[in-house]
Amino acid sequence: MFVEKTDPQIARLIKKETKRHQETLNLIASENYPSKAVREALSSLFVTKYSEGRPYKRYYAGQEIVDRLETLVEERVRKVFGLNKKWAVNVQPYSGSPANYAVLRGLLRPGDKILSLPLSHGGHLTHGAPVSLSGQDFKLVNYFLDKDDLLDYKEIEKIAKKELPKLIICGFTAYPRKIDFKKFSQISKKVNTYLLADIAHIAGLIIGGVHPSPFPWADVVMTTTHKTLRGPRGAIIICKKELENKIFKKVFPGLQGGPHGHTICAIGVALREAMKPSFRKYAQQIVKNARALAEALEKYDFKLISGGTDNHLVLVDLTNKNISGKEAQDLLEIAGIVLNKNTVPYDPRPPFDPSGIRLGTPALTTRGMKEKEMKKIAFWINEVISNPKSVPKIKQEVKKLCKKFPIP
Repeated sequence: MFVEKTDPQIARLIKKETKRHQETLNLIASENYPSKAVREALSSLFVTKYSEGRPYKRYYAGQEIVDRLETLVEERVRKVFGLNKKWAVNVQPYSGSPANYAVLRGLLRPGDKILSLPLSHGGHLTHGAPVSLSGQDFKLVNYFLDKDDLLDYKEIEKIAKKELPKLIICGFTAYPRKIDFKKFSQISKKVNTYLLADIAHIAGLIIGGVHPSPFPWADVVMTTTHKTLRGPRGAIIICKKELENKIFKKVFPGLQGGPHGHTICAIGVALREAMKPSFRKYAQQIVKNARALAEALEKYDFKLISGGTDNHLVLVDLTNKNISGKEAQDLLEIAGIVLNKNTVPYDPRPPFDPSGIRLGTPALTTRGMKEKEMKKIAFWINEVISNPKSVPKIKQEVKKLCKKFPIP
């Protein structure tokens, strides 16, 4: 690495972080390993270029190649989702949170009403949580999961008709089942409101054909690019053409300056990879692995929210195991199993020490692991939680498994 000569201190941290990934099992549902090609594009000279504005309408000179790059990546977005030019694409947002906020500020006025799933039930911070600007600038109304931890579309429609929100948000961060975007669209049309689909977690599954698409049902779709899509850390907004001027102006100049050309470059590479038949197989394996992990955990008497999974993640309520989510997260990390504590529906515990944990399979699937490995990991999770003294032994076993499945 060139950085070793320039900055040995940073170089050591890079090596340590690489080693940590190599020797541990990454079960964080929102993380993944982009290819070397994506990482190479991310370090390209596009990192140097200021390109404020939109393609072919910039404020700086030297934009010919940047414009070609950005329009190419926009077209790849349409291609992977099967869209025509009636859909406008913006690949400039720095990440999902400002992208969501740009949508809200573009379509709504401060004080307008949003209908969304709360964070505690699997929604996202930017869907109107009180600590987020989305919850401070707009009035929030929630729908909730039912007693079986599932979306109740009839109840959602009932709330929408009563509250008459200006925008409904669907798409979640900790909901392990498929989303019926068509039903959400039907609800939004009945109350004459916008529908925003946040597919940050499931974009790769949608492209891979293992989850229903939000198109043509949503008015606006937002996705990040680094989760199941397996690209760099960035975001994309896709909206109906007639909403383009309302929303895209809130990205620039509303919320941010020049876009990060190196990130857009890497997003383009990731989208090209997502067009290959191998990506479809990858998406299918993510779901197979999640289901295998869920079924194995259930055999060890772990309580699964909604009773299982249809996508890339598993949400577990640890109440019957007499351990909190934070305690489990910390103990499992010592053993080399990395996941995150998470609230569960109707959780009596606080967010910093909730009752649950969230597990995801995208990163391990990228490493080539399959159902056999998921069963083994479920066994280790049970061992660590039921017998903390087993941690040193499990840690060594985890390292052995990781050596068999190097990070690409």
